[in-house]
Amino acid sequence: MIPTLSQQQVQHACTTLSSASVIRLVSEIDDHGAIPPRALARTLTDLTAHHLRQATEQADGLGLLDRSRTGLGLTAAGQDLADVYDATARWARRRNYPSPVCDFAGRIRHTFALLAEPTAQSIGIDSEADAELGYVRRLLAEWFHTHQFQQNRGVAA
Repeated sequence: MIPTLSQQQVQHACTTLSSASVIRLVSEIDDHGAIPPRALARTLTDLTAHHLRQATEQADGLGLLDRSRTGLGLTAAGQDLADVYDATARWARRRNYPSPVCDFAGRIRHTFALLAEPTAQSIGIDSEADAELGYVRRLLAEWFHTHQFQQNRGVAA
C-alpha cells in the first residue's frame, strides 16, 4: 500500500512536476518515442532553446530521461509520470477543467494546482469529480513514493 502524501508533499510534487516544458518533453517522448540526438529543437518547435535546456535539466534532475545513442528517451520514472499526466488530462477533459478549450499541458498544470489546494470542494466540484480526482492524487502519490522518495529521501520528508 502506498502511503498518502501530506499536503506539503502534494504541493511540492505538483509544483515540481507542473512545468509546461517538462510536461511537453515527457509527453512527446511518451507519445512518439525517443528523440534522436540533436533533434530536440526540431521536435519541440514551440519551446525556445532556453525552455528546452531548462526542461531537460529539470527532467534529468528528476530522473525522467534516458540518454542513449538512439536519443533522448524516458526512464521508468519518466514513463510512469507520463501515465500520471495522461490520467490527469483525462480527468480534466471529462470535467472541462479548467475550461472546455485548453491545451494538454494547461489541463495538467491547472489540475495539479487544484490538487495542491487543501480541499477541492472549495472550488465547487461535485463529489463524483472529487472521487475521480482522488484517483489522480493516488497515482501522483504512488509516483512520488516510488520514484522521488527513493532518489531524494531528504526532499520527500
